[in-house]
Amino acid sequence: MNNAKKNYPTLYQVNTRVWLNFLSKKLGKKAMLDDIPNEELDHIKDMGFEWVWLLGIWQTGIKGKEISRTNPDWLEEFEKTLPDLKMGDIEGSVFAVSAYEVHKDLGGNEALSRLREKMKERGLNLMLDFVPNHTAIDHEWVQKHPEFYIEGNEVDLKREPHNYKPIEVKKKERAFAHGRDPFFPCWPDTLQLNYANPELQQAMIRELEKISCLCDGVRCDMAMLVTPSVFEKTWKRGCGIFWPKAIQKIKSTNPSFKFIAEVYWNMEWELQLQGFDFTYDKRLLDRLVEGKSRPVRDHLKAELEYQSRTVHFLENHDESRAAFTFDQTKHEAAAIITYFSPGLRFFHQGQLEGKRTHISSHLVRGPHEPVDPILYRFYSRLLEVLKNPLFEKGRWKLLDTKATWFGNGTWESFIAYSWEGPQSKTGVVVVNYAPYSSQCFLQLPLPYLADKKWKLQNMMGNEYYERDGNSLLSQGLFLDMPAWHYHVFEFKQLKNPDSLSGSLA
Repeated sequence: MNNAKKNYPTLYQVNTRVWLNFLSKKLGKKAMLDDIPNEELDHIKDMGFEWVWLLGIWQTGIKGKEISRTNPDWLEEFEKTLPDLKMGDIEGSVFAVSAYEVHKDLGGNEALSRLREKMKERGLNLMLDFVPNHTAIDHEWVQKHPEFYIEGNEVDLKREPHNYKPIEVKKKERAFAHGRDPFFPCWPDTLQLNYANPELQQAMIRELEKISCLCDGVRCDMAMLVTPSVFEKTWKRGCGIFWPKAIQKIKSTNPSFKFIAEVYWNMEWELQLQGFDFTYDKRLLDRLVEGKSRPVRDHLKAELEYQSRTVHFLENHDESRAAFTFDQTKHEAAAIITYFSPGLRFFHQGQLEGKRTHISSHLVRGPHEPVDPILYRFYSRLLEVLKNPLFEKGRWKLLDTKATWFGNGTWESFIAYSWEGPQSKTGVVVVNYAPYSSQCFLQLPLPYLADKKWKLQNMMGNEYYERDGNSLLSQGLFLDMPAWHYHVFEFKQLKNPDSLSGSLA
C-alpha cells in the first residue's frame, strides 16, 4: 500500500531522547536508534500511523547544554516536571542544533539509515526537524561564516544584554543576536540567522538537501519567522523570500518529500501558498480549549482546500498535555472534532495513554505515569475507525442543524460533518460540544438517502439505529445528546427492514 496516496495521513510524534532513555532502562544499557525494537515499529504501524516524527535527533552542542543547566527559569520548570531532577536529565534543547548530523549518542547517520529501512519495510514514513531561524551557539558557522548571523554592536550589547551574546571570532569580540520571534524573549542557547544574506539562504537550502536524503519529510520549526514580513519586523532589515525557493529545490528531485510548517499569527494560508504541504492549525485547538461550539464551527467553515492542508492536534511537545487540559468527556469530544476534520492527524507520544506531564525539549527523561485505561481504550477505538477508507479519502462537509422547538437554542451546540465515499458510502460525525444536554435536527443534504431505509451504526460504540431516508431528508436526523456526547455513524442501507427502531440519544 502506498501511504503517500492517502488524502489525510496520520502522524505520530516521538520524543526520541526520552523514548531511548526509557528503552535504556528496559535493556540495562544505553539505547541508540539501532536498539528500537521491531515490535515498537510494528505497534505504531498497527495503530494506523503512516508517519513517525522523530523529534530531536540532530547534534547539539556543549554550550547549549551548559545554558540549559544554569538558566534559573528553565531549571524551575524542569524541577516541576522531575522532582528528582539530575543534571544528567538535562541535555540541552533539541532546537539548538549544532549540525544536521544524527547525534553521536543516538548512533549517527548510519543508525538512522538502518532504522529508516526498517520503517520502510512497514510502510512508515520518517519526519525530522528543520530549524530555519537559528542555530546553536557553537555551530561551526559562527567561526567559519559569521556573516550568516545577525550581529549587533557594543551599544546593542549594553542596551539589550539578554538579546545579544559576545563571542570571540578571529581574536575579535563581536556581538551576535540570539534567536527570537518579535513577541517573546530570546532563546539564549541560540544565535539568529541572517536571511538578509542570500548566501545564508543558499547554505540553508543545502542543509535541507542533506536532510532530505535522510527522511521523507520535515517539520519546520517556527516557519513564519523567516518570511520577509516577519523577519523585517523583527530585525529591521529586508530579506528575499526563502520558502518557495527551498521547497521547489527539494521537490525538483524528490517530489513526494513533505513539508510541514509550524506557523501562527494567521499566516497559515500564506505558507501554504509558498509551498508547504501542511500547516499547523493551532487555532482549532485554542477554540476547543475555550469550550464554545460556535467559534469551533465558524473555524471549520474555511475553504476545504485550506483545511485539507492543515495539521490538527490536541497536544504536541510545545503544548500542555490534552489529558491535563481537558476533563475526560470534553477530551473525547474534542478529539472526535479534531481527528475527523480534514487534514493531517497529529498524535503525540503519551497522548494515547493519557499522560498529563509536559516534558521540555531540554530533558531526556520524563516522570513515570500510569496509563489511563479509559483514554487508552477510547484512542484505540478512534484510531481503528480512522483506518476506514471513508475517513482517509472521502469527501468531507460541515453540516447544519436547526432547532427542535421554538425557544430551544441548544441546536447551536452541535458540530457535525458528513463523509461521503464511492457507491453512496456515508459517514456522519456529530458532537454536542457543550456542558449541557442539547437537541437538534441534523440536516443531511444527501439525496441518495431517499426511498430507502438506513441503519446508523455508531462506529465509536456498539449501538445502532434504523431510520427512514425520506424522513431524514425532509425533517433531518433528530438528536438528543448529553453534554460532550458524540456519535460517528456509518450509514448502511437496509434491504428488507421489518421495522425501524432505536431512540437516538
